Amino acid sequence: MQCGHAAELAWQPAYTLWYLFHWRRLSSWFGAMKEEEELTAEERRKLERKLKKERKKKEKQLMREAGISTKKVEPKKQSGSELALAYLTSWSENPEEWKFQKTRQTWLLLHMYDKEKVPDKYFTILLDYLQGLQGGARDITVQKAEAFMKEFDGSNAEDPNLLEKCERIRQVLQLLS
Repeated sequence: MQCGHAAELAWQPAYTLWYLFHWRRLSSWFGAMKEEEELTAEERRKLERKLKKERKKKEKQLMREAGISTKKVEPKKQSGSELALAYLTSWSENPEEWKFQKTRQTWLLLHMYDKEKVPDKYFTILLDYLQGLQGGARDITVQKAEAFMKEFDGSNAEDPNLLEKCERIRQVLQLLS
């Protein structure tokens, strides 16, 4: 009588566990023949881990033979910018469900002057968000914006990216001062 792969998966791991447990218990792997009571907790733990590893290996082999994929597909993780912009959108669209997240706020405050990381569409929402900024975050944001303005006022660059950055800094300073 031939067994299908599903039937093999059903009975083989249990049989393998029983066989390996008794064979290992009586083999030289544990030294001289030991009784079940004589196994220390550490030896029992090692044996269980080893049996589990061998069982999983055998199950994977049977799955491969059956043509079933054993690889796990991990979902693509969002980048920090995507998470921060989603956080900002959630703040504006779903204030009841929105929850404060310090890491997202920090990312937004660090990158708010960069047009590539925070597009204009999100910058207007960010300005509304900054109105509610309180405490040390507000003070530090104002200090950094003033420092950037002093730095850019000293330079006579006509770079369009620099001009856009200066405009964003001015908007933030006007809002928070």
